[in-house]
Amino acid sequence: MAKKETRNEKKKSPGGLFVPAGVLIGLGLGFLMNNVTAYLFLGLGAGFLVWAIYEIARKK
Repeated sequence: MAKKETRNEKKKSPGGLFVPAGVLIGLGLGFLMNNVTAYLFLGLGAGFLVWAIYEIARKK
């Protein structure tokens, strides 16, 4: 029988780093293209999308 993970033994997932990375990439592209707001939201959405894909792939 598999051992139940306790709170201290849980593996930390690096998936949450995709959101700030997407925001930073969006900010950089926004400054280059002179449309910071649009690219900021585009980067934020892309970060959440990649995070969701990562979590789905990790569960399998």
